[in-house]
Amino acid sequence: MTRCERSVDVLVVGGGPAGLGAAAELAASGAGRVEVLEREQIAGGIPRHCLHGGFGGRFIGGGATGPVYARQCVAAAERAGATLRTGVTVTGWAGPLTVDTTAPTGLERITARAVVLATGARERPRSARLVPGTRPSGVYTTGELQQAVHLHRQRIGTRAVVIGDEPVSRAAADTLRVAGLDVVALVTDQPPSRVTALTRPRDRTPLLTRATVTALTGRERLTGVALRHHDGRTTTLRCDTVVFTGDWIPDHELARRGAVTLDPGTRGPAYDASYRTTETGVFAVGNLLHGVESAGIAAAEGRAVAAPVLRHLAADAWPVDRPSIAVDSPLQWIAPNLIAPGGDTPLRGRFTLRTGRRLSSPLLVVRQDGRVLHRQRLLLPAAPGRPFHLRADWLDRVDPHGATVRIAAR
Repeated sequence: MTRCERSVDVLVVGGGPAGLGAAAELAASGAGRVEVLEREQIAGGIPRHCLHGGFGGRFIGGGATGPVYARQCVAAAERAGATLRTGVTVTGWAGPLTVDTTAPTGLERITARAVVLATGARERPRSARLVPGTRPSGVYTTGELQQAVHLHRQRIGTRAVVIGDEPVSRAAADTLRVAGLDVVALVTDQPPSRVTALTRPRDRTPLLTRATVTALTGRERLTGVALRHHDGRTTTLRCDTVVFTGDWIPDHELARRGAVTLDPGTRGPAYDASYRTTETGVFAVGNLLHGVESAGIAAAEGRAVAAPVLRHLAADAWPVDRPSIAVDSPLQWIAPNLIAPGGDTPLRGRFTLRTGRRLSSPLLVVRQDGRVLHRQRLLLPAAPGRPFHLRADWLDRVDPHGATVRIAAR
């Protein structure tokens, strides 16, 4: 089959809030021909099938529903002059800034002066979590559930258990209730915390903490979720539906195929405050970098990448040697995770971190080569599955030729 070859100035891979935000800002800023490729038939990303409100709002309870917000993002990109193509899958790289694609119209090879990866993240499914049992129907991730309910209008079940206690877990519970299911419980292996008490809605759904899923029961249809509690007790919750939430995995396959270095903590591309990866001309934004933040933060990162991309198009030198940033256990990751030369600071002047266990008012200590660069006490606990932040006002004390900068929590 003949492959069509053509070129653009900036190619954005991914049509969610981050990719659309980048395309809108780049096109409006005169970046030339800006093209967005989205593998789904409709652009907009995860918000397309999130019917709750709060998207794009500047205050609690404000903003639009997910589908409305997704349409607003699409309209902004097209209004700015970006070209949006849906149903197009990038299958690999044919060169440093050249990708191969497949679409209903055929095969293409597209070369760009800059590539922005905005491929997002997905929840780890049951199989990847190594939960034993057969493969009955009735097992979902949040994304699969929302698509089944809101996009395909499928019948789900009657009784459900949600695995997780994050904002996305509550969104899954809300979706189940909209579909007419009784939510039996939310289950987490984490201990109860003040953060949980403050952020959970005042509903009557039990929250089972320090409980681990040991098996799914049922053959053709799910019949229950087996749990082991921290005190050794075992129980089985009777249900015909289970939703695994959180535990996000960046969709990094394309980045990996392009030899982009991945950060061992986030499992997304290593990047600096200007969203530059380790490959010249390749930028990355959104939840590909840190699964998972809100749609608003993803869109803001998309808009923020425009200035660094424009500098690159104007022949700005690509940094070669950048100190990396790493975290010590129980911290899991930090983003960004490379030090940008020239004094660039992260979005909103702060780094985002995650922890593997609850930390009560931790002291964060930043070191390089034995020197303490910064200390910061958090006023609130840090809990698994929720972001917390470190100020970036210590960056001018980093030795650009020094060793890895390390972040520890006490």
